[in-house]
Amino acid sequence: MLRLAMTTRAETFERVREPLADRGIEVGHVAVDERTVPLADSPFGEYDVGWVYPGRIAEGGVADALLDVPWVNGREAVLRSRHKGEALARLSRAGVPVPETVVVSSPVSEADLRAAFERFDPPVVVKPNSTTRGTGIAKVGDADSLVGVCDYLDLIHDYRATGDKSFLLQSFLPEARDYRVMVLGGEYAGAVERRLPADALAEGRWKHNVHRGAEARGVSLSDEHRVLVERAAAALGVDYLGVDLLVADGRAVVTETNARPTVDEATKYEPGFYDDLAALIRSRADGE
Repeated sequence: MLRLAMTTRAETFERVREPLADRGIEVGHVAVDERTVPLADSPFGEYDVGWVYPGRIAEGGVADALLDVPWVNGREAVLRSRHKGEALARLSRAGVPVPETVVVSSPVSEADLRAAFERFDPPVVVKPNSTTRGTGIAKVGDADSLVGVCDYLDLIHDYRATGDKSFLLQSFLPEARDYRVMVLGGEYAGAVERRLPADALAEGRWKHNVHRGAEARGVSLSDEHRVLVERAAAALGVDYLGVDLLVADGRAVVTETNARPTVDEATKYEPGFYDDLAALIRSRADGE
């Protein structure tokens, strides 16, 4: 039986373990962070392939060296997707529609911030370059508020150990439908629509992240939008990719990508999802 190393013990691990076991792939948990790791005597065991490069890149490098396995989405794939500015730049260059975006590398002058704000129709979304689950995202309606938010970001970026000192300004699409789409082996594999409950919308909440209370239900994406997310995955060169798609007023844009996406319930994906997933894992183990 093929042995798959998975560096998370969260939802994805529990969901994929039995379906993959039915297809001849044993899933084991490899804890790479919040622990001690003696280099002379690897505690990780023997595996044939790894399930996406670990989220903590430094600890991931240690695990990568000690495990010595090919990954479904290696280090470069994870990095290309993780940094939102780079991913959007690559997508835009490839002709994939993305929101109006300005990448800000701290520090910049207040005049430059105000000039960047003037490119947009307010409000403007301020988004950290490297976070997930909607962490740190804010919406501002005027230039003074933007400057105030960026003052706080400057305090964080002033800390010498902060590696990423960039963030994004991005257009806000009101009343957009929010989709997380899975692309597997370059092909559309399923989608969920993320919606806030009515009471949350009434309170003025606008972030549609599931970890912040949104509900995700399986949907069938149109052929046009399926082609769009497949183009996004091809532009980034990532075989297993979550693509965030916003659709408003007949226009669809890719807002973010995730090379370490959570696997949802199988009912939210296309028939044969686990067969295709197992095939991708095996192809990596075979060096394809």
